[in-house]
Amino acid sequence: MEQNVKTGQNRRSFLRNAGLGGSVLALGPLAASLSSANAAEKAAVGGKYDFDNIANRVGHDSVKWDGGIRNEHVDHLVAGMGIADMDYKAAPAITAALRKAVQYDNWGYIDMGQPGRKAWLQSIVDWNHKRYGITAMNMGNMGYTTGVHAGILATMHAYAPPGSKVLLATPIYNGFYGDIRATKTVANESLMKFVNGRWEIDWNDFEGKASQPDTKISILCNPQNPVGRAWTREELTRYGEICLKHNVLVLADEIHCDFISKGQKYIPFSTLENKAIVDNSITYKSVSKSFSLAGMKCAWFFTTNPEVYKATAFNNHADLNTLGMVSAEAAYAGGEGWLNDCTAYISDNHDFANAYIKKNIPMIKVGNAPEGTYLQWIDVTAIADKIGAKKMAADANQAAKDAASKMGTDYSGRAAMGEVREQTPEDMVQHWMAKNAFVQLNAGTSYGLGGANHMRMNIATSRKTLKAALDSMAAATKKISA
Repeated sequence: MEQNVKTGQNRRSFLRNAGLGGSVLALGPLAASLSSANAAEKAAVGGKYDFDNIANRVGHDSVKWDGGIRNEHVDHLVAGMGIADMDYKAAPAITAALRKAVQYDNWGYIDMGQPGRKAWLQSIVDWNHKRYGITAMNMGNMGYTTGVHAGILATMHAYAPPGSKVLLATPIYNGFYGDIRATKTVANESLMKFVNGRWEIDWNDFEGKASQPDTKISILCNPQNPVGRAWTREELTRYGEICLKHNVLVLADEIHCDFISKGQKYIPFSTLENKAIVDNSITYKSVSKSFSLAGMKCAWFFTTNPEVYKATAFNNHADLNTLGMVSAEAAYAGGEGWLNDCTAYISDNHDFANAYIKKNIPMIKVGNAPEGTYLQWIDVTAIADKIGAKKMAADANQAAKDAASKMGTDYSGRAAMGEVREQTPEDMVQHWMAKNAFVQLNAGTSYGLGGANHMRMNIATSRKTLKAALDSMAAATKKISA
């Protein structure tokens, strides 16, 4: 690691001299677009924004809508409720800044070393300090990257050699498993417990997994996707104490931090009182979830530990795009009112969905309303049992094996290599729901240990669309409930 850290410093010096390194960005003439952001924010009548009229995403290559229709082989969807992005129209400040930016008709390389762009990174620091009391961020130990995954991978390459274990409290965001495959590491899963309507970490099991000598890092999802927990300060401290005790570095993915339900609170890992715990961590953030800018590819990471920063920066390749930076800066410059209204609307959607399901869809079980994120984690055991999901999955896998055999293909070998994913009962529920209710959900299997008999449901849409989806799910399940 010492060699990596020193080389990382040399690489950053080279990049800085080449106009690519450090922590500054430049947009040249495009920076003028930000004046439109503030004007758009002020133009909102009474500071209120309309989340009832959503963007029509069908026909625009939307993964959630067009992808759902294509993959499920249906002719329409009442609601795409799978992939984690929102159906709302962008914050006016972002749209205004982008429209102004595209009037500049040259898209060559931008000067990443322009000192004037320090203001942009300073806006990230100021935003996190103002909203969440984060003082750990400074431009000396903060880097920008293409996305949260890119940042996580950079740290994993530095601290988790191939074959080592990555500690996860599951069920957890399925994208982390892709990061684990990419780094040739191994998921070390600690199944959480469902207690009094919410998921909690099984601390004895978690520490047992952390104590294994080949466990090098732990990826923390805060707030937690998919189960919707907003971890308390006490829980995060205990998490940090265990990882520090066993020399396990904490990688805190806090991309959903702005979506906290009414009466709940987001506690940044970097604000914990124990400095040693905070120094044993690195945090990743982005505007991609907060302002639905996943397609813009712009994120950042920060840590109070200079060595962790250097090791991560050495493996990081910040391939940002100009409009991604324009949209991110515009979001922070003029999108706070929009975000506040959006999170309140989503919190109400959570309450609505939970109450509706408990009253009208007895074949689906839910716990307490989620404390954070715009995702619901629903128990579909009764549906899976009723439609014979286990047999459906077994039949589908056997058919695939028979087809591979006829073609002379090694199905088992490809499955072992991850080239083929066998169908699960949860996949069958997903397909059934799409074909019978025209609602696309995500199968719980991909979220690791604890995902059996569960689905993830994205409720970041209009109340009208949400109700239509739930009505359709209620009608479909009613037909099989007898």
